[in-house]
Amino acid sequence: MQPTASATHVVNKTSSKRGGPSLGRIATHLILSFASLIILLPVLWTMRTSFGSPDLAYRPGDFWFSPTADNYRKIFGELKFQNYLWNSLWIAVATAVASLAIGSLASYSIARFRTGGTPLSLAILGTQMLPPVTLVIPLYLLVRQRLDVLGIEISLLDKGWTLVVVYLSFNLPFVVWILIGFFQSIPPEIEEAAKVDGASPFQSFWQIVLPVSLPGLLAAGVFAFVLSWNEFLFALILTGRESRTMPVALSSLMTSQGNQVGAICAATVAMMLPIVVLTWVIQRFLVRGLTFGAVK
Repeated sequence: MQPTASATHVVNKTSSKRGGPSLGRIATHLILSFASLIILLPVLWTMRTSFGSPDLAYRPGDFWFSPTADNYRKIFGELKFQNYLWNSLWIAVATAVASLAIGSLASYSIARFRTGGTPLSLAILGTQMLPPVTLVIPLYLLVRQRLDVLGIEISLLDKGWTLVVVYLSFNLPFVVWILIGFFQSIPPEIEEAAKVDGASPFQSFWQIVLPVSLPGLLAAGVFAFVLSWNEFLFALILTGRESRTMPVALSSLMTSQGNQVGAICAATVAMMLPIVVLTWVIQRFLVRGLTFGAVK
């Protein structure tokens, strides 16, 4: 039995598609490769310079050089950058955890019980309309005052937990708005089923809603962490040598006598590594949470 003309046309068309990539696909890959290079080349140049000699930064055409760890010995041995790295780490983690603890309760209340209605939601978003630089002077005037607690004067300047409180002021609105959408996407029927089984509203929230919304919590937590990790302006004004964070310490390498380019690149790589590791770990949990299938 001979194949029809239409069947032969379909077979030829399919075989031609399998024969090689189309022109559109090749163009798409070229554009994506070019865009990736634009993003990756500054990072690769920074890594290259961090392992080079001090004058390598002024020789961008040299691709072959003898790697050295002198820049890393300088920032971690002489300048004690590990202390600033630790300050940035615990401040960012504390801010992310506090933002999730407070923001999850607030966003769940708004999503399920319409707490405050539309005015409250707009007010939360409206707190971000002012640029951060307008808040630096008022916050500094507040922080510079000493608190008298049971006859003991407590200074708020140069304290890491002061930065945590300040960072909460601009992290919480974003976290609340991110989580409201996740909580609204969860069917309320699963909470009603939990109530029928005797669960209290808080048990329903803790044991049912939070596990289901794990991807949203992780996304909001990563956002709050990165926002606190990279913050520079408030850390510059409100910290001293004891609570200095990594962005402020990195800027101290740029002086009127010259920029220590190799040390700056080494500090930049050290500052990027925790974010890369965090993204890799969180990505695994995000995929796991999305494919868990809690809602069927």
